[in-house]
Order: sequence, then structure tokens, then C-alpha cells
Amino acid sequence: MSAKRVSCTIYAIAVGAGMIIGIVGCKPHPAPGAQNPGAQPGAVLIVSNGAISGTILFKGDVPARTIDTSMDPACSPEGQPLLPTEQFVVKDGKLANVFIYLKSGPRDAMIGGNVTAQPVMMDQQHCQYVPHVIGVAAGGYVEFRNSDLTMHNLHTTPTEVGNETIDISQGPRGEPKMKRFEKPELMISVRCNNHPWMNAFINVSATPYFAVSDADGHFDLRDLPPGDYVIGAVHEKMGEKSMRVTVLPNVTSTAEIGFAR
Repeated sequence: MSAKRVSCTIYAIAVGAGMIIGIVGCKPHPAPGAQNPGAQPGAVLIVSNGAISGTILFKGDVPARTIDTSMDPACSPEGQPLLPTEQFVVKDGKLANVFIYLKSGPRDAMIGGNVTAQPVMMDQQHCQYVPHVIGVAAGGYVEFRNSDLTMHNLHTTPTEVGNETIDISQGPRGEPKMKRFEKPELMISVRCNNHPWMNAFINVSATPYFAVSDADGHFDLRDLPPGDYVIGAVHEKMGEKSMRVTVLPNVTSTAEIGFAR
């Protein structure tokens, strides 16, 4: 069966502590040759799942800030102690490091489960956490690594009861540390007590449907049961935006969520 596409767009602009949200209806676009499938009377209809393919947009001035790692020579083995900050990673008006998750949706999508057996990786490279923002399904594991030739400290500060506070040291290129995250929670801060500029965020999703926008501001939510959804998009400095999206069987809906500063 040929896949169809449907477009939905939103642009939300933060004004102080408020937000303006616009919602546009969805219009499916059948793929060539899909207009007349030639179904026979009495044929069994198999309902397929759909998907959301989205982009995080950014308007405004991008802060030009750097991180000075010169206090520890092991952080800059190539002699370049100044690194760009990770708070606003913008390329051609598209924003990276935004966590996208389901706020509401059909029951089949919101019941959780399907936790991947593979842990999510968070490494420490040149005294920065890589990736800067990650997501993990509730009950899943994060594997913390230290690829640097210096001692690091992992210190998380969750607020939900059930998510363990982590405060452990990792020696230079030491053994990975595996930790489980039990309860849904957004933007758990990760810091290194040895290098105060190091920070990252862990998001624990109630469902297996979540994503982080990449360097091009793109994200995908795949294999979604058909129905009406509200998706949330969270940025560490600009807060959260929401959008309503309808997912149709065997259709990829497109979504745009905009941040401005």
C-alpha cells in the first residue's frame, strides 16, 4: 500500500510567560495511484498505523556564547578550550535539542510498554555531555560513559519520586555506569561537580513514542495508532509548546512547532 501524507502546521510564539497557539486542520495527500485502490465488497480492512514528521522552528537572535574549559587541560586536548554552548543550537531557522513527546492520545498509544532492551547512551566528550538532550521510556536504562582522560562526576536532580538521584564519579575512560529511570519526568538535569559548565537533560517518557529534534530541527514519531493527539515540545530555556495533530492510518502527518525569543 502506498503511503499518504497529510499536513498540519502550528506556530507558537512565547510572549512573556504566555503563548499564542494556532492550529490548522489536516489534509491528507494520497500518493500517486492511491486514489482508486479498487477494494472489493466484503474485503477485510486492515487499519495501519501512521506517523508524525515534524520540524522545530526558531525565530529571534541566537545568543553567541562560549564555554571556557581551560581550567582542565584534559578537556581540550587539541588546544581549543572555547566551545559553543548547547542551549541554542540553530541552523537555518531550525532548532535542535528539543524533546518531543505525547501529552495525550488514543489509549493504545498511551498505555506505555515496548521499552527497548538497548540502553540510551550519554557520553562525556571534551567535557561536554553527548548528546545534550536524550529521551528514555519509563522503565528503561541510560548508560553513562566517560570518553575523556579526566575524572568526571554524574549528578542528576530528579523531582519525581521513583527516579533515583545519581551522584557518582567516573574515572578517565572508566567503566560505563548503567542507571534505570522508572517514572515519567521532563528535563532531569545532569551535571558534573568537577566541571561546572557541563550540563545535559534526561527526559523520561510515559510512552515509547518520543524524539529529540536533530541538528536540522527535524523529528519523527513513528508507528502511531490512528487518532487525535496532543504533542509537547520542551526546550531547556524557552519552555514547552503544545500542538494538536490527527494521525490517520498509513499516513504521515507533518507538523511545525515554533519557538521565538
